[in-house]
Amino acid sequence: MPFSKTEKKVWNGKKIVKKAHLLQAPKFTNHSQLLESQWVDSIFASMDNDQKIGQFFMVAVNPTHGEAHFKKLENLIQHNYIGGLIFFQGEPTSYANLNNRFQSTTKIPLLIGIDGEWGLAMRVNATMAFPKQITLGAIQDNSLIYDMGTEIARQCKRLGIHLNFAPVVDINSNPQNPVIGFRSFGEIPENVAAKSSAYMKGMQNNQLLACAKHFPGHGDTHSDSHFTLPQVSYSFERMHDTELVPFKQLIEDSIKSVIVGHLQIPFYDWRPATLSQSIITNLLKKEMGFKGLVITDALNMKGVRSGQGVSSGEIDLQAFIAGNDILLYSENIPEGISKIKDAIQSGVILQSEIDNRVKKILHAKYWVGLNRFKYIETNNLYQELHTPEAQQIKQGLFENAITVVKDTRKLLPLSTENNKLVSVSLDIASNNRFQQSLASFTSMPQYSSVKKSDENLFNEVLKNVDSTQTIILSVHNINKKSASRLDLSFGVQDFIKRLEKKTPNVVVCVFGNPYSLKYFPEVSNVVCGYEDDDASYSAMTKVLFGQIPAVGKLPVSVENLYKAGDGITLKRQGQLEKASPESVGMNPEVLKGIDPIITSSISQKVFPGCQVLVARKGKIILNKNYGQLTYELTSPPVTNQTVYDLASVTKVSATLQAVMYLYDQKKITLDEKIVTYLPELRGTNKENMTIRDILWHQAGLVAYIPFWEKTRIPLGWKKEFYSDTQSLEYPLAVAEGMFAKTAIRDSVWKWVIKSPLINKRDKDGNFSYVYSDLGLMIMQHLVERILGQSLDVFTNSYLYEPLGMKTTGFNPLKKIEKAKIAPTENDRLFRGKELQGTVQDQTAAMLGGVSGHAGLFSSASDLVKLFEMNLEKGSIHQLKFFSEETINVFTNSVSSKSERALGWDKLPADGESNYISASVSPSSYGHSGYTGTLVWVDPEKELVFIFLSNRVYPSASNNKINALKIRRKVMDVVYKSIEKQQ
Repeated sequence: MPFSKTEKKVWNGKKIVKKAHLLQAPKFTNHSQLLESQWVDSIFASMDNDQKIGQFFMVAVNPTHGEAHFKKLENLIQHNYIGGLIFFQGEPTSYANLNNRFQSTTKIPLLIGIDGEWGLAMRVNATMAFPKQITLGAIQDNSLIYDMGTEIARQCKRLGIHLNFAPVVDINSNPQNPVIGFRSFGEIPENVAAKSSAYMKGMQNNQLLACAKHFPGHGDTHSDSHFTLPQVSYSFERMHDTELVPFKQLIEDSIKSVIVGHLQIPFYDWRPATLSQSIITNLLKKEMGFKGLVITDALNMKGVRSGQGVSSGEIDLQAFIAGNDILLYSENIPEGISKIKDAIQSGVILQSEIDNRVKKILHAKYWVGLNRFKYIETNNLYQELHTPEAQQIKQGLFENAITVVKDTRKLLPLSTENNKLVSVSLDIASNNRFQQSLASFTSMPQYSSVKKSDENLFNEVLKNVDSTQTIILSVHNINKKSASRLDLSFGVQDFIKRLEKKTPNVVVCVFGNPYSLKYFPEVSNVVCGYEDDDASYSAMTKVLFGQIPAVGKLPVSVENLYKAGDGITLKRQGQLEKASPESVGMNPEVLKGIDPIITSSISQKVFPGCQVLVARKGKIILNKNYGQLTYELTSPPVTNQTVYDLASVTKVSATLQAVMYLYDQKKITLDEKIVTYLPELRGTNKENMTIRDILWHQAGLVAYIPFWEKTRIPLGWKKEFYSDTQSLEYPLAVAEGMFAKTAIRDSVWKWVIKSPLINKRDKDGNFSYVYSDLGLMIMQHLVERILGQSLDVFTNSYLYEPLGMKTTGFNPLKKIEKAKIAPTENDRLFRGKELQGTVQDQTAAMLGGVSGHAGLFSSASDLVKLFEMNLEKGSIHQLKFFSEETINVFTNSVSSKSERALGWDKLPADGESNYISASVSPSSYGHSGYTGTLVWVDPEKELVFIFLSNRVYPSASNNKINALKIRRKVMDVVYKSIEKQQ
């Protein structure tokens, strides 16, 4: 079966070696393979030869061409039995409706393809455009490209698309290439191979067929195969060492399909590669061992017809004989089918070859799920194609691509002090998105013109700037195709020279093809943003001001100015520095007393490992990792990258921060009744609660309700809530192999609303203090209702991302390797498995990992950034998150009843605590977590203390951490080190 694993032969450039890959002969190793074979055999047995031959054709759908076009396609489906469709420009709803319409006309489901190199937006209007491949070529972290592939797969599947004709794996070693250019990952074969593989795996691991194109390599050509037949004139050795490198890698990584380009390669064959047995059957299949689907480039392109002098049907036949399985965009399908039938009858094509290729296509259709085809739902289509998670992925890609090409005058990152910045934007409207992004950091004079060369603007700028100012000059709308078609007038270059005579502090930001950097050979400071896109503007701004590091590297060489791989790495501004304890008034010898406490704790199995971090006066004094992720001898050690389940530290690290934001923006009043913001609480026992009382834990809410028990039956889960398979109906990950319906969130919210109140009241009849998870769950609803976005999305975009907290977030498995996440308990009561990467708290898990009381994960190294910002009264590294007044209100407003601040824990008046040192100052505040975590902020001592562990592994019943007061003992040592030094 072509979509299972066995041994294959692969050309490695020198000899043929064996690798695991795709097979053709069925060998059933499990039940799913047996089901696949049964489905394929069943469909195949029902087909006559006309239906079989029809499977080889994939026809173009133009959603804007009207009913006559659609009728013609239905006729091809019903009478010529075509096997697939490739969709071109259209709207999302028309894609969905036409897909449903065409699938309903055939008994053999259609394979639906699209050119989605940068996502659906390449062909589907009103959808999200991800960065072009030339931009992605600058990224150093290929896992981000994998994430993009995953998201593109989700979006394609949402529209019923099964095959994406991506990635482009051509090596763009020719800057004059008129057709590849920005579509390539660049000119370095290994970089192209690695990024192509990441993109492919992201798609195929999520059941979308990927397709490598254009075999055997279209990157070093001077002509466009849409209009003529490009000739590849380099040597055999060069092709194997350069052009074929990405194809070899992808074949080894089990790419499912390959498109053959219309290319003439004389040392193999004078015919177009699409029609060449030497190139397809001998090189691709036999030498390189590819067993997946071989697809022609579009057969309506002039490149394949150039010099052939034969009919369209004859082109189809030659392409099939050459070894192609799918004939894309044939110009005359009935003739093509007739030619193939004649070739079978004359013995030119064996019937066994027809049958094998049909089965290969049917196996592909099974692999993408066409054995259980469902009609595409059009409700919420736009929203599901524009999720916050998708936008985060896109933003992250651009942030990792921005490339500092030159920083000769060491201007970066820019300072916002003294108001000495000026923005000039060319070839873009006034108050454009880039200038808006700059203004969000600091105010500055702004100049712009819709022209690239505007002498009036140039004169105005030169008149008003002086030598003390720094000019941010952005150049927009630079042609994105080949180097030969770039456009930048002499006037712009002359303006830059005159500008640098007025002030040497000019930073040119190029939003366009990196080849355009050739126009700025003498500029001292150049940054490449690659594309005109809001996400690129935002990323560029963050790099300019040091909010994020500059890590991008040029994917291509630029004449004799820059080499592929060039790029200046700049650290994120304001990273907390490491310093010696003595430099901030702490005794290093005393701090060594932490080691025996932790070592003893691990030996007593208080926890398998932990992280301890101490920051004082804005500097990291101690950041130490102890033990392992589990007690097993083979378990990985704890490192700075280890991520822990924070449990209730979520309350102050996510929910409370969002509530403080609402207060800071004057969107809420603390003494206002909660029903004002959540009207569904009217008429319930919660309608008179105030935000202040909820945050003080004295609103009458019960401590905890095991909501998960409502969703269980004696021997398992209720099917109305859970499934063991993730799908659109069950999207929420509760644990590995356990997924919940979105509607479960509504059920939990109703249960919270209907929950009883406590009976404890004080002498005045007011509710007593009871620490409650429900209050912070209510606060989550308050936040999300007012902001109109989910808690995880808001905190990530407003806090964690600007602060550079890469490991911090909900549902960490979306961005962090499972092996880097400390496991928590073996949950025998609810989920029936050991938890690693899904939240330990049962209620938070039911809600898909995002809740106001639990669900956040982080490393200590990232968490300190958030609490250092709180310590610094809401601002850090030129970034302001909250006003000082807001921080003071929430940390100093202490209830006489609960002895807590608003949302924050405080040391009790009697100094008794299992986890807080009695030495902390009265102004200090923090929070602990059920999994064995603690954060503490001490403004008087200028101290941040963080302790993260997984004491609940393997059982939450292990309470030694509190019984032995481990966290308090460690804190005692920290405070003692201050006293001893003083």
